[in-house]
Amino acid sequence: MLKVENVNLHYGAAQALRNVSFKAEMGKITCVLGRNGVGKSSLLRAITGQHPVSSGAISFNGTAIGGMAPFRRAKLGVGYVPQGREIFPLLTVKENLETGYAPLKRAERSIPEDIFSLFPVLQTMLGRRGGDLSGGQQQQLAIARALVTRPKILVLDEPTEGIQPSIIKDIGRAIRYLKESTGMAILLVEQYLDFCRELADQVYIMDRGAFVHEGAAETLDTPEARRHLTV
Repeated sequence: MLKVENVNLHYGAAQALRNVSFKAEMGKITCVLGRNGVGKSSLLRAITGQHPVSSGAISFNGTAIGGMAPFRRAKLGVGYVPQGREIFPLLTVKENLETGYAPLKRAERSIPEDIFSLFPVLQTMLGRRGGDLSGGQQQQLAIARALVTRPKILVLDEPTEGIQPSIIKDIGRAIRYLKESTGMAILLVEQYLDFCRELADQVYIMDRGAFVHEGAAETLDTPEARRHLTV
């Protein structure tokens, strides 16, 4: 499992995370919700190594990763789908997928067939440049690229942002399939309440850099939870 203990994170004098502790277990979908600017993306940057923490501990399957470089975390099995997708627009779909080979041993460098079962549109577009895809197709490509790395935990930062409803459903089905078929841990940061309610095993709500609610997905309908999510 992924375990975060008393993590603080600063950008200069501004504190983005305040003594954050939680866990994401294997075979479960853990969802972090919250309004804009409350620290959700900062939490994922801390977990993936995109920004150093000020204090606290992060471990994955018993290995301390808080001081590791991002590429070392990827080699351990931390797959990251960043907000905004960040695919390479001038590379083809196939070349974008092949960038996921970076943390793999040479013998493992192939594109898993189940990626095209999850996202069949990508197989028909292997020669097309990433920048020519629609926003929803780019999001599918970003998730597929992370899956090429053979992650043990998949970390997704707002995968439904700016995506049409039909592709949101496809992404939801893919996430559920990955949980049930591979047993990987899935950490999902979202603002789309219904998406989390349908998928999550455990939910956390963040406000002002700290968790203010924790519980099963059903607890999202309580007045306390909704108070922290409404604008």
